Amino acid sequence: MSAAYKQEPAVVSDPFSTSRQMFDDLLALASSAPSLTTGHAEVEQAIVASGRGLLKQLYQDHLDLRHAQERRVAVQDQDGHRLSERRVATRRLRSLLGPVVVTRFLYQGARCEGRAPADAALRLCEDGYSMGVRRELAQLCARDAYASAVETLERLTGARVAHRQAEELARRAAEDVASFYAQHATERVSEDHLLILSFDAAGIVMRIKSLREETRKKAESGPAGGSFPPKLKSGEKPHRKRMAQVGAVYAVPPFVRTADDVLGELRSLVPEPANQVRPSRPRPVNKRVFGSVATNASVVIDEGFRDALARDPERKRRWVVLLDGNEDQIRSVKRAAKRVGVKITIVADIIHLIEYLWPAAYCFHAAGSDEARDWVVQRVRALLEGADPIHVAAGMRRSATLRKLERRGAVDDCANYMQKLAPYMRYGDALREALPIATGVIEGACRHLIRRRLGIGGARWSTEGAEAILLLRATVLSGDFDTYWEFHQGQVFTRTHESKYRGAIPNVRRGLRVVK
Repeated sequence: MSAAYKQEPAVVSDPFSTSRQMFDDLLALASSAPSLTTGHAEVEQAIVASGRGLLKQLYQDHLDLRHAQERRVAVQDQDGHRLSERRVATRRLRSLLGPVVVTRFLYQGARCEGRAPADAALRLCEDGYSMGVRRELAQLCARDAYASAVETLERLTGARVAHRQAEELARRAAEDVASFYAQHATERVSEDHLLILSFDAAGIVMRIKSLREETRKKAESGPAGGSFPPKLKSGEKPHRKRMAQVGAVYAVPPFVRTADDVLGELRSLVPEPANQVRPSRPRPVNKRVFGSVATNASVVIDEGFRDALARDPERKRRWVVLLDGNEDQIRSVKRAAKRVGVKITIVADIIHLIEYLWPAAYCFHAAGSDEARDWVVQRVRALLEGADPIHVAAGMRRSATLRKLERRGAVDDCANYMQKLAPYMRYGDALREALPIATGVIEGACRHLIRRRLGIGGARWSTEGAEAILLLRATVLSGDFDTYWEFHQGQVFTRTHESKYRGAIPNVRRGLRVVK
């Protein structure tokens, strides 16, 4: 905050005289002979440019009027010190309409930091950027690279923000996300809906200092002297990513399907006839996606269970957890379920299983052949109709042994995978109970939340920067950004102003305060 001292301004008879003159000039421009004979694009550009200047001046006149009406008040800081010396001071406010100057009284005392009650009345932030700029920039940075975000902001509003400052503003914009969701009232699950939780992980390319310790040591001792090579050699370990843990919680109506219905949705296995009409899949309801690159999987899983418990506090709904088969995730999910005292049904993703079945099929049949596809279809159909995964895996091994396959590694890998996750591959039971059996929602969350923003080519992230963008992007994708921003404004007001006064802030009307 800069404080330029000057004499108190004289009262102006019409504080909006400059704005009125600029508006008259804009009317004259719109009705002038050249405007009436030129193309619409040129007229539009001229009106936008002049209109933006008019709005900026109107904002400036408003701020000047507020200061002209400001009166002396008694001010005490948070320690109870009376600040009796009053001076006129100014500060610059970078707004969506351009930079404006805020003039107000600054109250000071011996060896005490000054206080400006008018700053609290305006809900100004300490960094000089308006809340409008911070809001727009937070949404733009959550969607696109910093360079594109600041360019778009300036092009659409005229507000200029440096690249590094944009990164810092994004971090500040995300600092209340955790508190928001801890207090946010989540809509409860309908009685006829399933409550679905799903978890996964996606890698983010990090700066070396932001890698987890073991990965960082490998990166620093790598052949490239710790730098990231432009192209990795065959078999070379990159050691450059840190896994972001991602979760999703949502409700969905039960969806009854048959084995043929599921196979019909897997177009790579069974081409669907042109005239085939299948029931539309129900869409997730009240979906929330979230994640973290700064914490581990168990913390994200606990967050998912807290959110689910808020939706179903009586634990009356059917809780289904969709996973890709990671054993650490399964253990963390079971621990979290035990802590909250809820019975869950874990289902392993069928798509991941099919990805194991294809290489196994190529051990028996030529790659890309109809025989290989039929081999996969037979086993998927058997599982969907209720076959025991352990029996299906044993049959694969037995067939490989009887055929004396020399290259059977993919068969054994697939069989091991099925035996390990057999309790969670009861797809026949899942279909009869109308449960989902695929992790498409969380896969989409990883793609939209992580890869499309944090996976931008050439980007290398710090832990703090990646976490901020991840949190902001999650609020946007969950449809909670507007509600979060209201909460965030209240938190900023408390930190910036309320905490610096003893008692009520003079001339600050509580009715105008942002609801937390």
